[in-house]
Amino acid sequence: MRNLIFLTLFLASITLFAQGEFPSINITTLEGQTINTNQLSTDNKVTIISLWATWCVPCLRELDAISEVYPDWQEETGVELIAISVDDSRTINRVRPMVNGKNWEYQIYLDSNNDLQRALGASTVPLTLLVQNNKIVHRHSGYTPGAEFDLYDKILELSK
Repeated sequence: MRNLIFLTLFLASITLFAQGEFPSINITTLEGQTINTNQLSTDNKVTIISLWATWCVPCLRELDAISEVYPDWQEETGVELIAISVDDSRTINRVRPMVNGKNWEYQIYLDSNNDLQRALGASTVPLTLLVQNNKIVHRHSGYTPGAEFDLYDKILELSK
């Protein structure tokens, strides 16, 4: 019974957090300019925020899978994907070469101090969020092949 109560409270807290405000945190561009995350989703369109790292194989698989269908998603829904690397000082130098090699058409930002990751309570990556008007409207951790289609269904639902 005690475990059931704990599980219920845990799931309720995740649900409440999933519908919360997107944190206002300073992150940097690949060129070193600082921007605040509250500038990422100010209009009514849906924005995909993906926290990832160069050393995270599921992260790379997810971003590669979305890359294949991303132009179609943009054309149909106007969605934008913003990939925010959580690589730290030891691996941050791998981000730009990886992005260039992958030829991703996403905006890439850096959260090298993991401030955004902590503010989101993200213990693991990949963490994929759908944000609309600076509100988190969907949250998903991890990646399995095909999960991008579930994400797209959610984007379609929110874009109506």
